[in-house]
Amino acid sequence: MLRSALALLLVAPASVASAFDVGREVIQPYGISGSTGPELYASIGEKGPLIGQTRVIAHTTFKLTWSRDYTHDGSACVLSRAVPNLVITYTLPREPASLDRTVRFHWQAFISGITAHEKVHGQHIRTMTAEIEAASLGLRVENDPQCQKIRQELNRRLKEISDRKREKDRIFEQEEMKDGGNVQRLILALVNGG
Repeated sequence: MLRSALALLLVAPASVASAFDVGREVIQPYGISGSTGPELYASIGEKGPLIGQTRVIAHTTFKLTWSRDYTHDGSACVLSRAVPNLVITYTLPREPASLDRTVRFHWQAFISGITAHEKVHGQHIRTMTAEIEAASLGLRVENDPQCQKIRQELNRRLKEISDRKREKDRIFEQEEMKDGGNVQRLILALVNGG
């Protein structure tokens, strides 16, 4: 099983062909309060999910499990079936009830942008899953009658794929979170406009 967490800190996609279902998405909202942009952002800072010791605006996690079958072909071991089960969870702040019209307008622009940001991470997860499937299905290791070497080779491939995904996420976060980046603009528009 692979688990990962990606986060938007409180600081100022290529696709791969795959037979797997795109997975299931879950939105996990958390409550905030306030009636102005600054109050809403302050509430996010107080109530946002924790990643380690850091409060974040939103984050994306996933649970990826596999159903795999290994078969023998002489002394070779072949991964004959690799079916993923993917659940992506987006943790996002929930709009408080009864915001006035102007604040709601700025909130909706903010949460739409934050959601779009998190969905990029979701796409990275889907791409990784498709790459794992492609690297797994039909994998064959000779002289492996106990199907032990194939698992080692599979783990090596999975690590490479997972490392590439983490690097894509890191580069994306760096671009989004820089001064003048998309996330800073979203925060400033909420705080200054609402």
